[in-house]
Amino acid sequence: MARHPDGGTRTFIEQKRRAQLIDVTIAMVAEHGYAGTSLSRIAGGAGITKAAVLYHFPTKDAVVAAAYQHVLTALVTRVAAAVEAAPATDGPAAYVRTMIAHLHEHPEHTRMLTEALTSTETQDQGSSGRWHALAQIVAAARAARGLDEHADLRTAAIIVGGAIDALVGERLRDPAYDTITAAEELVGMIERTLLT
Repeated sequence: MARHPDGGTRTFIEQKRRAQLIDVTIAMVAEHGYAGTSLSRIAGGAGITKAAVLYHFPTKDAVVAAAYQHVLTALVTRVAAAVEAAPATDGPAAYVRTMIAHLHEHPEHTRMLTEALTSTETQDQGSSGRWHALAQIVAAARAARGLDEHADLRTAAIIVGGAIDALVGERLRDPAYDTITAAEELVGMIERTLLT
C-alpha cells in the first residue's frame, strides 16, 4: 500500500483512482491546455465529483504536478534505460532517438510537459538537470571513442536539447511532421560535430 502525505496508507482503490485522475489530467491538459483544465473538467473526465478529486489532490496545481511528474518519470526512465543499454559510443544517439520516439508515441506527454513547464511551479525542475545529464552522455561517448574532452559540453548539450524540443514542437504544430526521420538527421549532426 502507498503512503498518504498524512502518514496513513492508500488502499488499492485509492491508488487506482489517483492513477485514473493523473491519466485524465494528462488528457485534459493535452486537449485544453493548463488554463482550460479545471478541477471540474478533470472530475467530469473521470466520471466523479469535484469533491472526489479534492479527496485525492488538494488543488488543481497538485493534480497537474502529479501528472507532470508521472509523464517526466516515464520519459526519463525510458531514455535512461536506452542510454544504459547502448554502448557508451552510442549514448547520444540512444538519448536522441529514444526521447523523440517516446514523445512521438505519446504526443499528450509532450503537451503535458510543455504546459506544466510554462504554467506551474515546475520550471526549475528540468533545464540544468537535463543539459547536465546529456553533457555527461556526450562526454562518455567522446571518451569511449578516444576523443579529447570537448571544450564546452554544456553549450553542446543545450543546443542538442533545444533541437529535440524544436523537432517535438514542430510535430505538435504539424502532426504529419516525421520526427523519427528528423531524429536521424539530428543524430548525424551530433556524430559529425561532437563525436569525430
